[in-house]
Amino acid sequence: MKFVDEVTVRVQAGNGGNGCSSFRREKYIPRGGPDGGDGGDGGNVYLVAKSGINTLADFRVARRFKAENGQSGMGKNRTGRCGEDLYIEVPQGTRVTESDTREVLGEVVQDDEALLVAAAGHGGKGNTRFKSSVNQSPRKFTPGTPGEKRVLQLELTVLADVGLLGFPNAGKSTLIRAVSAAQPKIADYPFTTLYPNLGVVAVESHRSFVMADIPGLIEGAAEGAGLGTRFLKHLNRTSLLLHIVDVAPPPGTEDAVSAAKAIVSELERFSPELAGRERWLVLNKLDLVGGDADDIGNEVVAGLGWEGRVYRISALNREGTRELMGDIMTRLEERQLEESAGDNGSAADAM
Repeated sequence: MKFVDEVTVRVQAGNGGNGCSSFRREKYIPRGGPDGGDGGDGGNVYLVAKSGINTLADFRVARRFKAENGQSGMGKNRTGRCGEDLYIEVPQGTRVTESDTREVLGEVVQDDEALLVAAAGHGGKGNTRFKSSVNQSPRKFTPGTPGEKRVLQLELTVLADVGLLGFPNAGKSTLIRAVSAAQPKIADYPFTTLYPNLGVVAVESHRSFVMADIPGLIEGAAEGAGLGTRFLKHLNRTSLLLHIVDVAPPPGTEDAVSAAKAIVSELERFSPELAGRERWLVLNKLDLVGGDADDIGNEVVAGLGWEGRVYRISALNREGTRELMGDIMTRLEERQLEESAGDNGSAADAM
């Protein structure tokens, strides 16, 4: 199935039913009086997150959604039936924006989390509601109000703990294939990855995390070069970034240091917040440089002025990948403990 991460849909909540103008007409009961019932409310439209859905591809065909209208009121003070709410299933991590105003309505992240995106119309009042001591036979009633109509932009951000960042052919797809069950396309030409891939990395029993591989960036991506920065948004939810650097770039391409600096520059232009997130440097394809691996690795680290964590691996041969995955798992668990401690501290301060 093709990965689709942005779609536009039209939603309409149900209209409220009209109130009824009616009078009681029964044998032997003169002046029966008004008995028109109220109209029923229309149905709301909700987006619901579902864990089994990974793409917005289903919305390429179905783009219009309408909830049920409320039924009009009836005589004998019968209220019209309310319209059923409409629940539209979307992937977890879907963000909803109104196309006309660019207002962010919200996002659904947790499984079965629902977001109201179009409010239903209310049912009208029947003439019984307008009876009074000075108006014994009201003929007045009100129509139901229309339900909301909206054009929505749905934007999917994949949910992953770790994101892979790097130039095309740096070995990101090879790495995620080596450490998880994901099967992304691998070839000796750039842009073999055209959409994000997710892989679950199982370090030990009950210890695992999700890794995201996005299409490679090139210099000038912020201006739309290559695949642009369209897929960088999928790294917004990640806790940790792995900057994959090819230490043996093909002839005629940028050297490792220049390529790594270009990636950092594009990341900063796209999102300073994302650029400031914790990032580890991973020097890949050391199997291609043989005995010069240490010298080349030190040259890249020195050229970048890198002071953070550095790992030297060969994703193809799976050398160094086990240690890297183990350290990632440990770091993610540490972050969870830090966040839990922070939440507990905030709750204690509030008390």
